[in-house]
Amino acid sequence: MHDMTAANLRSAFGGESMAHMRYKIWGDLAEKEGFANVARLFRAVATAEQAHATGHFKAMSHVGGAFNVFAGAGFGLTNTSDALAGAIGGEVFEINEMYPTYLEVARFQGEKGAIKSMEYAVMAERIHAELYKKAKKAVDSKKDMELGPVRICKVCGHTIEGGIPDKCPICSAKSEFFVSFE
Repeated sequence: MHDMTAANLRSAFGGESMAHMRYKIWGDLAEKEGFANVARLFRAVATAEQAHATGHFKAMSHVGGAFNVFAGAGFGLTNTSDALAGAIGGEVFEINEMYPTYLEVARFQGEKGAIKSMEYAVMAERIHAELYKKAKKAVDSKKDMELGPVRICKVCGHTIEGGIPDKCPICSAKSEFFVSFE
């Protein structure tokens, strides 16, 4: 694997790993503040972020060694509205800046596994950003969000509100690869 693509995958792995933990922590905060559906959303998306991190890690399966990894991360544990603002900002950054840039490098370098992993991630991040915007609007109105069952594809992180499809529309994984948050 080319050095630049590998460095970008490591950075994306670090960012997705931190998002996984940050969303779990923010889910606990939302639960404590009485926003059970927002908490469930944070926990579901944490699972999607883990799927993205896993995909990036697997794309580098033949790259060994210890590396310092740079990954930007949002911090703060003030309230659920602020947590949602942080989540929206992180998702939008990945959609508009991080993944498009990383994908251009991976395409230029012909790194098919990296391209697939990053494309899966950015498609899910678009859904996450919209769900977080919906949640923030509700929380800012002092209400919990309305949210049906959330389904996460454990292969690519695709996120669906509602029923489980026969196969993932992103990676074609079978329905048994979805985990449910109800």
